[in-house]
Amino acid sequence: MTISVAIVAMDEEANIGRTLSSVRWADEIVLVDSGSNDRTCEIAREHGARVVVEPWRGYVAQKQYAIELCTKDWVLLLDADEEVSPGLAEEIRSAIANPDAASAYKLPRKNLFLGRWIRHGGFYPDPKLRLFKRGKGFVTGHDPHDRCELRPAAPGEEPQPTRQFSNALIHYTYPTLTLYLGHMNRYSSLGAQLAVSKGHRNFSVVNIVLRPFATFVYNYFIRLGFLDGREGLLLHLYHAGYVSWKYAKAWELSRKQSGD
Repeated sequence: MTISVAIVAMDEEANIGRTLSSVRWADEIVLVDSGSNDRTCEIAREHGARVVVEPWRGYVAQKQYAIELCTKDWVLLLDADEEVSPGLAEEIRSAIANPDAASAYKLPRKNLFLGRWIRHGGFYPDPKLRLFKRGKGFVTGHDPHDRCELRPAAPGEEPQPTRQFSNALIHYTYPTLTLYLGHMNRYSSLGAQLAVSKGHRNFSVVNIVLRPFATFVYNYFIRLGFLDGREGLLLHLYHAGYVSWKYAKAWELSRKQSGD
């Protein structure tokens, strides 16, 4: 059995070499670049990747486009800031060589925030369905929160089984607060558009104040986020801020649309 790795990227020269080195054993690497101004494409080609330049379609559509370009028996979908650990690489290679393999596999993920592995608050094991037989999986969700799912079984077919690996995918998520806050600003704007489409248009103290507070309490105290030290405090505090921004921006966006 052969395997393709699909990656979408833009201005990822700080990460992409590490990611590609971790999957150098793959039969094919497809990198869809949305217009990098740095050395992302050059580094990818140096690692033997097939680089396809495609204008940004959005998180869901761009990743779906990338997996549709893959030609091998299996597809592994990665983000440009993720690294396949050696143990996970062995598990993947063993699985695709097994005639009794499942149709898809979930990968546990170690999320690093400011260089620290976040173990609590719902951030680990954070399993993601990322490995599947070509044609069996697809990307869905709402930007910026994409996810992979298996296509429904055809009438008369058995449901397609999934399994989970034990070794982790390492996610070098946010090395600096500046990068994190910038991303949360962009993500909250996208989330606001979705919230408006779902009818969240009014100025809501519940959504702008109480929901973020409850989110912080739940993740930081109930889910033990406080055990991750100063990094855990900052992560959950600013994530709660993201929730507030999203609903405040939804109210602002609805005002602009209505001309108020």
